[in-house]
Amino acid sequence: MDRSLAYVSKGELVFSPSDSAQPSPPPGAGRSSHEGEQVDLLLPKSWNEPLWKRLLGEFRDRVSPEKLPPLELTSRPSNIGMLVGDRLSLPWYRTVFTNLGDVISPETLPPLELESRPIDVGELIADQMRRPWWASLLRNLADQVAPEKMPPLELTSKPMDAGFGSSSMLLYPWSSVITTPKVFLPDKPKPKPEYELTLPKPDPLKAKRESREMEFLRAIEADLKRDLHWSVLRQRVWIGLVALEIVVLAGSLFWWS
Repeated sequence: MDRSLAYVSKGELVFSPSDSAQPSPPPGAGRSSHEGEQVDLLLPKSWNEPLWKRLLGEFRDRVSPEKLPPLELTSRPSNIGMLVGDRLSLPWYRTVFTNLGDVISPETLPPLELESRPIDVGELIADQMRRPWWASLLRNLADQVAPEKMPPLELTSKPMDAGFGSSSMLLYPWSSVITTPKVFLPDKPKPKPEYELTLPKPDPLKAKRESREMEFLRAIEADLKRDLHWSVLRQRVWIGLVALEIVVLAGSLFWWS
């Protein structure tokens, strides 16, 4: 037979071709851009290497890594600053000093490049709310005395006749024309239900079990609040020590000078 035999030995998949001929791949499965090149879908040889060979290979990569050619970028890189993971991995005192540096000497950024056409929307609502009350009062008085002259409104739609013109007649509803007392008909009697709904009686054992669970949850909540209180207290103490150290360093500079 001209078929290849596959068998499993110690977790490895091995193909054993026959002596007569090699197995022929299916048409179009192993073709690529180069003629005669076939696609190898089997696992790489490093997959079946023992553990000590893998350790030696990783150690060799650490000591003398492979020198790769420089990366060729075909797209424009975008500067997104420090990643969120790197910011979270920084210690807390680094963030304190960074914030102080941003307040004392902020970073000078290049002018913003706008790719869209700006539209004048007037004064923002936040800016209007930030003004004192007498400014809005004077503005209202000025609008009453000398209102701003606006250009005529440009209408792009045809006005609609509301029905009060000479070409149509307005008819009132009959309920607003007649004068008779209002009659309220009695409600239809509700049918009696065929069955009565009986609520189940509460189980005393289940109520005790739920009360124990609630007590356990309250104890866990109290422990969590206590831990949060102590963590906030420790944070305030450390921040106070850092502020005291900054004040001492600043004072020592002036005293030594």
